[in-house]
Amino acid sequence: MAVDAKGAAWPPFSARGAWIEWPVLPDPRTAILSSLLAQIEQSQWYATDELSRLQGRQLEKLIAYARQHSLYYRQCLPEQAGMDQLQALPLLSRSVLQQEIDSIHAAVIPREHGGYTETKSSGSTGRMVTVRRTEACMMFWLALTLREHLWHRRDFSRSLAVIRPNVAESDTDRRGVDLPDWGVPVNLLFTTGTAHALSLQTDVARQARWLEKLDPVYLLTFPTNLEALITYFRSSGIQLPSLREIRTVGETLSEALRTQARDFFGVGITDTYSSQELGVIALQCPDSALYHVMAENLIVEVLREDDSPCGPGEVGRVVVTDLHNFATPLIRYDTRDYAEVGLPCPCGRGLPTLTRIAGRSRNMLVFPDGRRFWPLVGAYRFRDVAPISQYQLIQTRIDTLEVRLVAQRPITPSEEAALAGLIHASLGYPFILQFRYFELEIPRGAGGKFEEFMCMLDDGT
Repeated sequence: MAVDAKGAAWPPFSARGAWIEWPVLPDPRTAILSSLLAQIEQSQWYATDELSRLQGRQLEKLIAYARQHSLYYRQCLPEQAGMDQLQALPLLSRSVLQQEIDSIHAAVIPREHGGYTETKSSGSTGRMVTVRRTEACMMFWLALTLREHLWHRRDFSRSLAVIRPNVAESDTDRRGVDLPDWGVPVNLLFTTGTAHALSLQTDVARQARWLEKLDPVYLLTFPTNLEALITYFRSSGIQLPSLREIRTVGETLSEALRTQARDFFGVGITDTYSSQELGVIALQCPDSALYHVMAENLIVEVLREDDSPCGPGEVGRVVVTDLHNFATPLIRYDTRDYAEVGLPCPCGRGLPTLTRIAGRSRNMLVFPDGRRFWPLVGAYRFRDVAPISQYQLIQTRIDTLEVRLVAQRPITPSEEAALAGLIHASLGYPFILQFRYFELEIPRGAGGKFEEFMCMLDDGT
């Protein structure tokens, strides 16, 4: 509590909505958000070396705190370490995070970081990871989300349609929820148009009719859902004449889908790379096709299989250090994602770049001889054989794939044999194929994500 010149204590100051209509005096949370947004507006233009130096200062604070308050890190971290020692620090695997989570959590959280909430996510096996994220972590998420909006110069006065999981419980009838504005964080600083939300579990036909009625200016959804919508729109003749931009989250976005969206809608896709455990990891540059790493909040390494750093043009494992999570410190956390390192961006920002997000390690096929790669299963030719509307392949054993299909009519034995031939030819190995058919849609995984290929082997999660 503040003290005035006479020594009298002032009450906590919050004038928002308290008889002051204009100019608005922000509440403390909004003031902090505005300050943080202003800082990262400047820091994005810092040279890469300067960003690395500042990251190192924060990393030293994180390591010192983790050693003092986390039993796990007390046992595995040196007393002092900075950017120069980063690559010598142990990696934190997902399995260790799951098994050692109680000892990884900090016993004490800095009072200034506020309270915490628990965020849960799961891999292809459904094994949950629970991470505590403080109010301070949330402020960085809010600021980085606003950065993405401002980078892409969105007109907040226009309408937004969102199709994703975790839509409000009032959408139990899958008819959608109408909202007065775009919600947090945009409505903390800006006046916006209306927003409309629909559950990702709604069937695609109803989604398409809902979008046709709304005719939104902006659309946000998952890539696989967008692909299904484009297929439906093509067959039904539905158009979205007001659509200005599509935003995707939650899954790996392919270049093929970018092309489909531009060909059909005449607009581009803006993608965000994020995770439940870490928040926003990288944002698509407004001036190029590159993804900028959010270096003010995270240290992102891309590593080869021998754990050495990748150079530009190389694809490797994404390893992330969250510089501001003091509740569940994540230091060199191996996300099991793969990405390609990019060159410095021509836009002039010093933020490191990724050329593309290659995919999850659980999307890699494992061969009996130990080889691994992202599979091309010949799916683009499936419809030449039979009326397949959706497919998914699951590697259940080292020599076995489950082929999940949704078809517009029952598939004949000869068609199934032809599909098997396509898959075997594309993979170059005679995997045992177990066909499984679904009537309307293949169920999505945890969090509403859908992945066309998943490996369920222990080393593929």
